[in-house]
Amino acid sequence: MTWSAYKKCNTLKYLIACTPDGTCCFISEGWGGRTSDSVILKKSGFLDLIEPGVQIMADRGFKHVEKDIAEKGAMLVRPPSVVGTETFSKADARLTKQIAALRIHVERVIGRLRNFNILTPHVCLDNKLVPLVDAITKVVCALTNLQSPLIK
Repeated sequence: MTWSAYKKCNTLKYLIACTPDGTCCFISEGWGGRTSDSVILKKSGFLDLIEPGVQIMADRGFKHVEKDIAEKGAMLVRPPSVVGTETFSKADARLTKQIAALRIHVERVIGRLRNFNILTPHVCLDNKLVPLVDAITKVVCALTNLQSPLIK
């Protein structure tokens, strides 16, 4: 279940939520690389923590979850998708730019996490460490939370 056809290797996926200032505030357990983002969102317990009125930014991989998030009184914010040779309307292009400007901060959090060698892509792990990867990921998130703020 850890094999990812997309990445052509064994992978673990985590749902990591962060606040607008870059603080990691939710870390799911690790899921096999074949698991969709939507399934992880629904089964991780994250939805139980959503408060009404919150806006949740996600990438295009989170398909078919608007209803689940709306049921919590929250709103899903993600870039509009284009099908085939379609082009964005001016409003969609503007929205995509705004989301991308905020998404940079999420990418910076991911970059900080990957600065830890154990979370770099294609890392070779000793079999003894595999059962500890969830705990290691949580510790790495905690350590990144102790770093200087992303936004000053």
